[in-house]
Amino acid sequence: MADRPRNPTIIDVARLAGVSKSVVSRVVSGRGSVGEETRQRVVLAAQELGYVVNASARAMVAHRTYTVGAFVRDAATPFYGHLLTAMQERAAFHGYRVVTATGSGRFEVSDEYRALETLAMLRVEALIVCSGLLPSEQILPFAARLPTVVAGRPETHPSITSVYCDEEHGGASLADHLVDLGHREVAVVTVPHSTSVTMGPRTQAMARRLLERGVRVLEIPGAHRETAGAWVAEVQRHPGITAVMAPSDRHAVALLEQLRLRGIDVPGELSVTGYDAIGDLATPLIGLTHWRQPIDLIGSRAVDALVQLLDGERPPAHHQALPGSLVVGGSTGVPRAGQG
Repeated sequence: MADRPRNPTIIDVARLAGVSKSVVSRVVSGRGSVGEETRQRVVLAAQELGYVVNASARAMVAHRTYTVGAFVRDAATPFYGHLLTAMQERAAFHGYRVVTATGSGRFEVSDEYRALETLAMLRVEALIVCSGLLPSEQILPFAARLPTVVAGRPETHPSITSVYCDEEHGGASLADHLVDLGHREVAVVTVPHSTSVTMGPRTQAMARRLLERGVRVLEIPGAHRETAGAWVAEVQRHPGITAVMAPSDRHAVALLEQLRLRGIDVPGELSVTGYDAIGDLATPLIGLTHWRQPIDLIGSRAVDALVQLLDGERPPAHHQALPGSLVVGGSTGVPRAGQG
């Protein structure tokens, strides 16, 4: 049986590049001074040989794990799935691995806390928390022990670094879009802050901006998509309503399904907005009008902030509220004559 080909080592790279092993080590680790011409020779030699950094060996030498723990509330959803991918790619860029713990979306606060405890026991160097449920008070004990960043949700606690979409701006901007179209009576499917620290603030911002602009607002509690039929029934009891604002794209799609079952035309009889604009639900085939979260930027900025904390630095912006953008689809339109 033929011997398996040997993986190239740092010594092979040094020999091909014509430099010492220590020079290759400095180029690979990104630490220490190396001239640009020399660095390019090392990079080209590594690419030619197919050399890959042995993370375990690097960790043993540096007495570090170069591992980040990430808790993601529900990786099966487009928002959390895309956020996790963005964080993994950026962590790899910085030379770190990501160990992930994820819930099913039905985790209680106590379950999420235990998941963070499990990650901390795996000798991770830092933590990223991606959950719209876990309160700041439950994250603080971990932030006191390890560099910690909260990604994808509003967080203002002075001891926790965070990166998230500006929910206030997004919710208000969606409301402005409907008012500018001429809607004067709008239903907002609201979510309590205790259920979601992302959907709570954005739906509050929607309702608040509508009221500021003189629109009559019907607030319908609707944390669970399974109750979309009840939302429609409530709207039908208020015939003056010409638009419904949902707290997320998944809520909006559930609403669209119930409206179709009842033969209610969208946007002819009722305009509908969503929120997130991520993954399959952002397809023009559905045609939602929604607010797009800058998910790739949130993920990469969160990892950048974490690396800065690991290096003993404080990120330039302790709490980074990133702007999103309005995506206008076919689910909203001007109210029909006699409506609004």
